[in-house]
Amino acid sequence: MDLQSSIINLWENRESLTSQDGDGVKLINETIALLDEGVLRVAEISADGAVVVNEWVKQAILMLFQISSLTAYEVGPFEYVDKLPLKKNYQALGVRVVPGASARYGSFIDKGAILMPSYVNIGARVGADTMVDTWATVGSCAQVGSRVHLAGGVGIGGVLEPANAVPVIIEDDVLIGSRCMITQGARVGQGSILGEGTILNPSIPVIDSFTGEEISRGKVPPWCVAIGASRKREYPGGQFYLPCVLVIRHLTEGERHDKSQLNEILRLNGVSAS
Repeated sequence: MDLQSSIINLWENRESLTSQDGDGVKLINETIALLDEGVLRVAEISADGAVVVNEWVKQAILMLFQISSLTAYEVGPFEYVDKLPLKKNYQALGVRVVPGASARYGSFIDKGAILMPSYVNIGARVGADTMVDTWATVGSCAQVGSRVHLAGGVGIGGVLEPANAVPVIIEDDVLIGSRCMITQGARVGQGSILGEGTILNPSIPVIDSFTGEEISRGKVPPWCVAIGASRKREYPGGQFYLPCVLVIRHLTEGERHDKSQLNEILRLNGVSAS
């Protein structure tokens, strides 16, 4: 609580903050170190299922950029110029990192996670035993749960500003198919599956295919299979099709993903999971 109140006070006076402010820099670095270690997190799900944003942690990230300057450094044959270093000590963390993958300092990667050639930004959290597949990206402050598979080319959007903005939340045991784009604080509930190419943001309606009813905007409920779709709308200039997400199957809570059965379900709907 002392650290939180100190960061909030520093934020309120950030116009005068510089890299020469020893006490301020120490507070910011302490916060980012705890974020990197997984002790702190940008957002979490409360007991009632709501997303709680730890706004002060995002404020610390924003002030870190303010006090940092561009630095050139080399990693093997590669040269980088950035305000932040890369994350380190993967072996001690129990994380597998394939060449071509990188994560910024201030992100948290839990034990058993695998990073194929991919990217994880500051403030993001990747849960235990999660696979971030080839060319997938986990944007700043996105929260990805345990035992998740982000398939090839998946884009999990990031958000730093405004500091109170809700990040993307991917809950435990989720499968996100290739080339899906989940952005702007959208959320995928536990155990759910998104077919490849699905686009989800807070303006996208999620519709139950069995009833035709709109379930939510930008939130896929737990334990279901959903695909990207479109629905017809009438405009003065004619008929046009707008994107939506269609729930095509409800799963039993705790049901594990059967790859062959899943592919059959998606094949019948003209899409794939990988």
